Amino acid sequence: MNKTDFISLFAEKNNIPVKMSEAIVNSIVNAMKEALVHKRRIEIRGFGSFKIKSYKSYTGRNPKTGEKIVVKEKSTPFFKMSKTCKNSLINENSQ
Repeated sequence: MNKTDFISLFAEKNNIPVKMSEAIVNSIVNAMKEALVHKRRIEIRGFGSFKIKSYKSYTGRNPKTGEKIVVKEKSTPFFKMSKTCKNSLINENSQ
């Protein structure tokens, strides 16, 4: 499901116009982006949590040549699904 599909589904489920749904979804997504930019954790109970993980630099290898290279430190977004959501998926797939 992409963002446009989600906006349409949200509008349908909440019986609101698509434009209003789009504004709500964009507001939520922008707030989440802003929180992650400032390295704040986001927790949505029953769904999961988002955070930025920072990795220190390290010496790695170029898989093509085998040459040693220095990998710069980096930060990347990380999502961890809640147990409730994970169990829902497992139960849904086992039926």
